[in-house]
Amino acid sequence: MDEDRLTNNEQETEEERVINLSLRPKYLSDFIGQKDIISALKIAIEATKQREEPLEHVLLSGPPGLGKTSLAYCIAREMNAKFTATSGPAVERAGDLVGILTNLEKGDILFIDEIHRLPKVVEEFLYPAMENFQIDFIIDKGPYAKSVKFNLKPFTLIGATTRKGMLSGPLRGRFGLFYDFDFYEIDDLAMVVRRSSEILNVPIDAVSADEIARRSRGSPRLCNRLLRRVRDYAQVRGNGIIDLSTAKNALNEIKVDSEGLDDLDRKYLKTIVQLYSGGPTGIEAIAASLAEDKGTMEDVVEPYLLKKGFIIRSPRGRIATESAYKHLNLPYPLNPKNISM
Repeated sequence: MDEDRLTNNEQETEEERVINLSLRPKYLSDFIGQKDIISALKIAIEATKQREEPLEHVLLSGPPGLGKTSLAYCIAREMNAKFTATSGPAVERAGDLVGILTNLEKGDILFIDEIHRLPKVVEEFLYPAMENFQIDFIIDKGPYAKSVKFNLKPFTLIGATTRKGMLSGPLRGRFGLFYDFDFYEIDDLAMVVRRSSEILNVPIDAVSADEIARRSRGSPRLCNRLLRRVRDYAQVRGNGIIDLSTAKNALNEIKVDSEGLDDLDRKYLKTIVQLYSGGPTGIEAIAASLAEDKGTMEDVVEPYLLKKGFIIRSPRGRIATESAYKHLNLPYPLNPKNISM
């Protein structure tokens, strides 16, 4: 997928990482949205602190850009624990984890983003580390090879994944706490906009914050990204203050429409509607028609379109709904062939 796509929640530039660090909540009390998750976590953390034990291993799942990494940082601060972060693709060999695990102190937190992308051999190496706080590694080769068992200090592993279904049963079963993230409501996103605008020292009114929130695809990461683009527009084309007219003009200029869809989203819908007569059609065919990666489209494009009710996933493929036709200003067929699924 195009890395320059504004609404691509999977891609984060170095500049964005620096800015997002300043915008991240520091404690659970600062975290906006996901109220059920925060409530359950507060109880688990308080009980763990009373017992003076490390927190159980935590699995965070959900679409990209919803705050899984931010919540992991908050958990570390609430537990007064050292935070070590890596990602599934970065850990290529079991040996890569040895140095990380052996340097963890009691109660420290290891965060693995995209944990579903851990190589199988690394995943199996992680099992005894999670379960018994031990690792086994082989010294030498051939007839001189011998297994050495090393005891670790009790730690907490926080895994984040956008595709929980790709986790193996044995790995999933070793987590004690499971939290599934859902898209944010507009009210929560508007709170994110107002909080971030205060940190960035950008004047904004309530209706403008709502407008940015409405076009943010239910994602606080995208919310902050759009706020920065609107801030730039207000600075160059206006007086530096974000009002409703400025917000709408800025978002329209970067082609993010009133429902938060961008060019790729609209092309996706038009492909189903115009090329495949509304569907059903397979994701492989859609991805090939758009010259896009199938996996990224399943993770980034489709979840929001499903949430908004623009498409349906049926056993026979993707189907465009009447809402999709309406959004594209196209006539809905009187007798659509895909009604019976």
